[in-house]
Amino acid sequence: MTPSVVDSHCHLDFDDFAADRAEVLLRARQAGVESILIAAVRQPDWGRVRSLAESEAEIWGAAGVHPNEPVTETPRYQDLLAALDHEKIVAVGETGLDYFRSEGDLTWQQERLARHVAAGRATGKPLIIHTREAAADTLALLRSEGARDCGGVIHCFTETLDFARQAMDLGFYISFSGIVTFKNAKELQEVAKFIPQERLLIETDAPYLAPVPMRGKRNEPAFVAHVARFLAELRGEDRDSLAAVTSQNFRHLFKLPEPECAFAS
Repeated sequence: MTPSVVDSHCHLDFDDFAADRAEVLLRARQAGVESILIAAVRQPDWGRVRSLAESEAEIWGAAGVHPNEPVTETPRYQDLLAALDHEKIVAVGETGLDYFRSEGDLTWQQERLARHVAAGRATGKPLIIHTREAAADTLALLRSEGARDCGGVIHCFTETLDFARQAMDLGFYISFSGIVTFKNAKELQEVAKFIPQERLLIETDAPYLAPVPMRGKRNEPAFVAHVARFLAELRGEDRDSLAAVTSQNFRHLFKLPEPECAFAS
């Protein structure tokens, strides 16, 4: 039997999967994917994420607005709280800071992230953090806004070991995507060797960033098995053990019960 894994971050709600979402889920089951978390990036998508989470026992959702969405898309605090008041919406995000794609005065991004942190603290639900070319500001804001109270995950991690250590000191987990399998990701691979097992997560970020040997294809949850296999070999660990630990970490962070079985077939 294929050891179970989890995809702790994907965008299965995107139109990229509209034509074959059922087949994508079937391939995930066949690859041993036990649970999937769908992270919203826009407020209009929250309902679709919730509906997908409600459709399967082991699909979960998160509500938030990505930092690269325009300032006019910043959600009201009350709307965030309302979206999070659902048993299948288990996290706040994805949110964060991204200074790579946005230009000018980005105070609004910082204010948006602070609002998400406040919602996480109010609900006790962890944060899913995206950060790009904003490492110092991301850590400073998480620290100043009290993100330690709710914790979370730095998703699709591409930062330094020092950043990882500071994030873990704030109660955050570190999640690796298919990027870690890329040939040009040597520095990131060195970081991945030193993340403690108890703070490690894996993800696809599908439909983006398909791992080797699927690079160039549309990414999907089934491919998280390749991330698990690569990380286990990189770290000198047993693949089944790494799969089990990351699955346990997923359930601990998002406060989820043990599954009776993988999401319904």
